[in-house]
Amino acid sequence: MTTALTTNVEATVKQTRALVEAGCEIVRITAPNLKAAKALKDIRKQLRDDKIDVPLVADIHFLPSAAMEAAEHVEKVRVNPGNYADKKKFQVKEYSDEEYKTELQKLHESFTPLVLRCKELGRSMRIGTNHGSLSDRIMNRYGDSPWGMVESALEFIRIAEHNGYKDMVLSMKASNPKVMIQAYRLVVAKMEEENMHYPLHLGVTEAGDGEDGRIKSTIGIGSLLADGLGDTIRVSLTEDPVYEIPVARALVDKTAKLWKRNGGQEPETKESINPYEFRKRITESIEIPTTGTVSYQALPRTLIKPPTEINPVESMDLLKSFSNSHQNTDTPLEGWILSLASNSDMDELIEKLGANQKPPTTLFLEINEHHFGDWVAQLNSSGADFIPIISWDKLEKEEFEKWANWSSSNKRTMALGISAKSLAANTQILLKTGLKNTIVFPQTDSLTDTHLIGEYRLLVATLEALGWKPPIWIRSRPESYISQDTGFLNDLLEASILAGSLLADGIGDVLSIERIADPNKSLQLAYNVLQGAGARISKTEYVACPSCGRTLFDLQSTTQMIRQNTQHLKGVKVAVMGCIVNGPGEMADADFGYVGGAPGKVNLYIGKDCVEHHVPEADAVSRLIDLIRQEGKWIEPPEKVQQES
Repeated sequence: MTTALTTNVEATVKQTRALVEAGCEIVRITAPNLKAAKALKDIRKQLRDDKIDVPLVADIHFLPSAAMEAAEHVEKVRVNPGNYADKKKFQVKEYSDEEYKTELQKLHESFTPLVLRCKELGRSMRIGTNHGSLSDRIMNRYGDSPWGMVESALEFIRIAEHNGYKDMVLSMKASNPKVMIQAYRLVVAKMEEENMHYPLHLGVTEAGDGEDGRIKSTIGIGSLLADGLGDTIRVSLTEDPVYEIPVARALVDKTAKLWKRNGGQEPETKESINPYEFRKRITESIEIPTTGTVSYQALPRTLIKPPTEINPVESMDLLKSFSNSHQNTDTPLEGWILSLASNSDMDELIEKLGANQKPPTTLFLEINEHHFGDWVAQLNSSGADFIPIISWDKLEKEEFEKWANWSSSNKRTMALGISAKSLAANTQILLKTGLKNTIVFPQTDSLTDTHLIGEYRLLVATLEALGWKPPIWIRSRPESYISQDTGFLNDLLEASILAGSLLADGIGDVLSIERIADPNKSLQLAYNVLQGAGARISKTEYVACPSCGRTLFDLQSTTQMIRQNTQHLKGVKVAVMGCIVNGPGEMADADFGYVGGAPGKVNLYIGKDCVEHHVPEADAVSRLIDLIRQEGKWIEPPEKVQQES
């Protein structure tokens, strides 16, 4: 989507050209008023004269007159049901059935002219519902919910179909990936019920910038693409829009590979997840000495796997220095994965553990299981907190029983890798051992040929059918990646698709991201994925729109300025919105809001309520900080506290 002022034709054309050169296949341009809608004619002409034939979409809010004008010049018109000829004043009112019907009739009369004109001109339309801008009528009947989002869109579809028009795409955007995922799933189910079959445009709105914006977008969009839902996508970042394209392209390329995979015959299981409502999967509770409680009632735990090329001694040295730098932080180290392949590896580890050099966190040991007798005795005598990682498919049943009996008799935890297929085929043997204090993750013969998200879900469903509720370990490993591309963006996307999708469904009690060589980057990414999925909050969260021609201040610099002043406020959510289009609605999902109200003026919100109007932009950040103080959520930055002491 372009961010230049639409009436600045040259700037909008230039930015559109840059987007196309970056690989963008559809360009959206805002048309906030009739003057901007008329400018689309010149924008289109210049682009076509330059042999740029990318389809153009007009983004419409509030004004049917702007939509009617825009339809004359572009291939698609985006209409937001919550803003188009419907009330959005957040008034508390109960609508009777008759009043509701009357409002729908008014909507029918307002929307039909655009439908007929688009039908006549051969234009398509996007019915773009936004979680932050549902109408009063929808809010009072359905609440601020995915159900309300879906009904808001279907009302418009029914009007269009009544007029014999079906050239439509639907979107269900939200800044909260869980809400967005649920809404898209729900609209597909409701369309099936009503024999509707419209394409989906996917996006997480107001995702923000940097690593956080990419993670949020990937969790929402990637999860749905991995499930086979989605036909067009837009990654919304508070950055130059050309930076959105590589992320979008990588997401499409990765998830398209999952569509072509065939996992073979699946065991018959009953679905254990409600796809339309978030609920954390209930698990047994496991106490791990230096890691903490692992259960559905606890925060998901994070583990680190150091570079595989270093030996156990080097790994333990790295662990010591690394843990020292992460003591008393909001992103603590809670487990260290160490691979042991030979007797020499074990000897080196035991020597390192000698002389009371107890590791500062629990060791998760990937070991050669066939050395059970010798190794477990040595490990026990070392006094270290350790959890063996056991692969079912690599063990003889007798060897597995030894580990299970050791775990049971010593009340020690073990981690078990097993496929849903093996679990279903060996139920009696597995349950015979009791399998208490066990953390489980999927283990398949060839993870690269498996839809791993589906394998996790299938494993959970199989476990539920057996009445066994062990915690689940989400392992983002190199061998489980959808593609073997390199670079940090690839690692971020892979981890966010897998972990974000599962966490958004309530699955996952332990998380490790195991390909990144730098433990600091690995741990940071793990916590950022948890935050993006709403599973564990470790820092301030920002809801920030990507800017467009409606934006009333420089969104990128303003967002960075607000971040610099508030990024130490763990758990506080701040929304930075360029205009009022989605502002009030998204404020409901944030603690505080900073919204463009007029040129050079900012409106400040607490939740959904605007508490200060038209604050001069030069004073707005300091006034925002004052509001945070007034609400008792302000603490001084650590560096200021140190200076004063």
